[in-house]
Amino acid sequence: MEVLLIVISILLITLVLLQSGKAESAANAMSGASSDLFANRKERGGELFISRLTLCLGIAFFVICAIM
Repeated sequence: MEVLLIVISILLITLVLLQSGKAESAANAMSGASSDLFANRKERGGELFISRLTLCLGIAFFVICAIM
């Protein structure tokens, strides 16, 4: 069980680092550098897959931690 938790945590860290920075546009909006904060930006393709996989791994991590 601990090995599975370690593998999931490493995969989760990797996927979070692979995701595109969404906070970058919020920082630009605070400084007035960009006005596309409220633009419709949908995830597509690989970005959608990484986002969904991150969600699934996060739920699995939480469940395993609750069981342990």
